[in-house]
Amino acid sequence: MTEEEAIAFLRLDTIRVADPAATLRRYREKELLRATQVSKRIFYLRDELEGFLKRLTESNPR
Repeated sequence: MTEEEAIAFLRLDTIRVADPAATLRRYREKELLRATQVSKRIFYLRDELEGFLKRLTESNPR
């Protein structure tokens, strides 16, 4: 997925995050989320995004 698709998949654009792209970048820099760079574009695997959500859910059950 592209960065824009990952933002939509994680719904960062709908949960009142000031800068969804910066949030996604911060997750990547903190190694909470892995991505792949191809040329100048960054892509995310759906499995990686789903795993990220699963890890968040397990560490913050509600």
